[in-house]
Amino acid sequence: MTTQEIADKLVELCRQGQAMEAISTLYAQDIVSVEGTPMPDGTREMHGLDAVRGKSEWWMSEHEVHSATVEGPLVSDARFCVRFVYDITNKTSGNRITMDELAVYLVKDGKIVREEFFYGA
Repeated sequence: MTTQEIADKLVELCRQGQAMEAISTLYAQDIVSVEGTPMPDGTREMHGLDAVRGKSEWWMSEHEVHSATVEGPLVSDARFCVRFVYDITNKTSGNRITMDELAVYLVKDGKIVREEFFYGA
């Protein structure tokens, strides 16, 4: 798959609420994922498909998603970016916020090998 095809598929799956399917089918086994802010255990960087799945499962279990918007992709060579805007409630605190993030992906050999997230203030 080309970078454009992978980007289009990721956006399509995310719009359908199938982020785990996107991870399972589009990500490389040795994916590196970098968060804009530390996870609860203090880490910002995860390595490997299982770690990324675990991070995503944790996030979904901790948040109630009221709405989600997926914008993009914007593709350039082996990279692409997607903007995600979520209206969420943190289940632990009860705080409802709008989360605005930009995700930048790197593709190599037909798979996503790196993702990095940047958050709006």
